[in-house]
Amino acid sequence: MKPLSETLTELGIAFSFPIRIKDANGKLTYYENSKGYWDRSEFDANGKETYFESSTGFKQVTPRSTTNQ
Repeated sequence: MKPLSETLTELGIAFSFPIRIKDANGKLTYYENSKGYWDRSEFDANGKETYFESSTGFKQVTPRSTTNQ
């Protein structure tokens, strides 16, 4: 995955480090620092982390919780 900072630079969008993106529930879904480290997470409807990936190559997928929807 390409770091968000590269995409923002290509698009000419100004930004500053660290880059933090949160979802509607306030959970941190993306983080990137000025040294090139980034990580991203995904969460289920209950707020439980179901996916994590980082620039170090680490990936973790956890079972999605079951909900009555």
